[in-house]
Amino acid sequence: MKYSIIYSFLILSLIANGQPIVQVSEQLNSKARVSIIDNRFEVEWDAGDQTIAIIEFDLAQEASLIRSFQLRKDGITKTVARSLDPAFILTVGKRNLERNGWTVFFDKVHERDYFSRQMTLDKSHVAVSSSGSRTFIRISDVSFDEFKGHLEITLYNGSPLLNIAAVVSTDTDGRAIIYDAGLISSAEKWSAISWMETDGQLRTSGPLQTGSKNLEVKHRAILGSQQTGNIAVFPPPHQYFYPLDEAFNLEFVWHGQYYRDFYPGYGIGIRHEPKGDLRYVPWFNSPPGTKQRLNFFVLISEEEAPKTIENVKDYTRGDEYKPLPGYKTFSSHFHNEFIMKVVLAGKPIPPNPEFVDVFKSMGVDIVHLGEFHYTAHPKGPDSLRLKELKTLFEECERLSDEEFLLLPGEEPNVHLGGHWMQIFPKPVYWVMDRNDDIPFVQNDPTYGKVYHIGSSEEMLKLLELENGLAWTAHPRIKGSIGYPDKYNTEEFYLSDRFLGGAWKPMPADLSYDRLGIRVLDLLDDMNNWGQPKRVIAEADLFTVTQENEMWANMNTNYLMLDEIPGFSDGWNEVLTALEKGKFFSTTGEVLIPEFLVNGSRLGEEITLRKNGQADIQFEVDWTFPLQYAEIISGDGNKVYRDRITLDDTTPFGQQVFKKSVNLKGRKWVRLEVWDSAVNGAFTQAIPIK
Repeated sequence: MKYSIIYSFLILSLIANGQPIVQVSEQLNSKARVSIIDNRFEVEWDAGDQTIAIIEFDLAQEASLIRSFQLRKDGITKTVARSLDPAFILTVGKRNLERNGWTVFFDKVHERDYFSRQMTLDKSHVAVSSSGSRTFIRISDVSFDEFKGHLEITLYNGSPLLNIAAVVSTDTDGRAIIYDAGLISSAEKWSAISWMETDGQLRTSGPLQTGSKNLEVKHRAILGSQQTGNIAVFPPPHQYFYPLDEAFNLEFVWHGQYYRDFYPGYGIGIRHEPKGDLRYVPWFNSPPGTKQRLNFFVLISEEEAPKTIENVKDYTRGDEYKPLPGYKTFSSHFHNEFIMKVVLAGKPIPPNPEFVDVFKSMGVDIVHLGEFHYTAHPKGPDSLRLKELKTLFEECERLSDEEFLLLPGEEPNVHLGGHWMQIFPKPVYWVMDRNDDIPFVQNDPTYGKVYHIGSSEEMLKLLELENGLAWTAHPRIKGSIGYPDKYNTEEFYLSDRFLGGAWKPMPADLSYDRLGIRVLDLLDDMNNWGQPKRVIAEADLFTVTQENEMWANMNTNYLMLDEIPGFSDGWNEVLTALEKGKFFSTTGEVLIPEFLVNGSRLGEEITLRKNGQADIQFEVDWTFPLQYAEIISGDGNKVYRDRITLDDTTPFGQQVFKKSVNLKGRKWVRLEVWDSAVNGAFTQAIPIK
């Protein structure tokens, strides 16, 4: 018996005698179509470019779940892949909750006992529904021993893109997790496997005869091909990568048979290395009762592998920050240690260091370093400290040009409390210690004006005299646990020379639909405390190489600048943009070129009407389909959120959105935008008169 509907029935099929139940919402998206034949059913959706994508399911318990992926165009249907099973392996460890609860980075989960389980799937119940442009197929139940939940497949109208997720939770406290995932073929091997090498060259090989292999790749994707097309498997580009000190490429994809001795068929997929970078390896938080979304993306294509990989790259803009008129990109907090490990170590000095080439290839216009991180002599003696600074300034000037600016910076971590970053608008010589017999400032015959700093008061004085800025690095975590909260009444914090904090997504938790809530909450708190404070995106990484997985671990800030300042002229324009909040921060996939509140832009002040009504307008440029925007405001005590659902969007778009919001009694307002892969962007708070 066959049923074919578009969106009219609440219960499509109820098959007796213990057979699967399939329910279809009567609100199913008008561009989706569901058909059932006995234990099989298929869903069609608009894949764009006058193409229909089809996913066919087999609900017989012993059969592969996905009977086929198909594409139909001009009346011709091609089967791209057949007999596939979603594969998930969940690795479960123990979180150390003693120091700071779930807000933790300094944890070594890999050094304690952990175990891995593959997903078991019961196909007895299926629900098909829609929201906006998405169609959801929920299959219950799935389990990994103590972790239980359901399988959710999301189809994105307007593209041949889908997401496959195991949504699971546990009642056990103190769990940390990682996962591997992919698609396993039980019928036949792919005719070819393709991926992008770390040097950017496409590699294609035949399938392995035995075993499986982990690969270092660029762009995080692996393709399985047949004569009729191919499928690409890739992770959410940022959410999948829990924070580490290093962005090492840890072989994040795999292919082959009997992967980890769990799955007998030939598979392609994504993976985590349990030992991470062998430093602090925190994995993902999994508090009891939270719905952890283990997920990956699939792109179906009838193109050749080179074209398909280019289509995958489009979702992260080719791992490059898109140029925007009136903006320059600014990325901060890199412990390259090029000065101490190369220049002053007596090694050959390359004309074009690799780390500079990496930043340029990613579209970063301005880089703010965090040099001398436990490698140099920040407190002297002067003979070493001043030489180190002079070398840093000279190398930054040498490596800067009309299209790239390399800025000196440090993470001093003295006098104020916790960890913090600093930046000056020009080269400044200063030593992070002062004996009683040494003046605060003196003129050196070789280096000119030299400061010696012995307290927070003197640090603030230096920032004021030289127009510098300081901010809390990785606030409320790592070496800044409790900061800036502990010093938010201190004179230096209340000064306009103290910028605020810095955003990096940590800790990681797959149950959230936004990244880095630790610092986004801090941004709201700081502005409610009374002073306008800012949060910049920071990377906090050590080595920067072409082989590294840089995009997943990077972020940037789009500063409102028409030109890149020249090093020799100073870069006060950069600090002014930071201080005034004239920027937005992003993972790179979501951009906010414009955010207006009653006509006021970032860096300006808002005037409300007497009734408190505000007309908000914002422009978004995106790759993955958007999920939602949130207008966030505060009154000095509470934080208010107005969510705008954007799930009617399709991949790759630009649009201006408008909303009227009442901001009566509010003191500030800001914007966040997040997409379906949990990539996002956020603005700074605009003060309200």
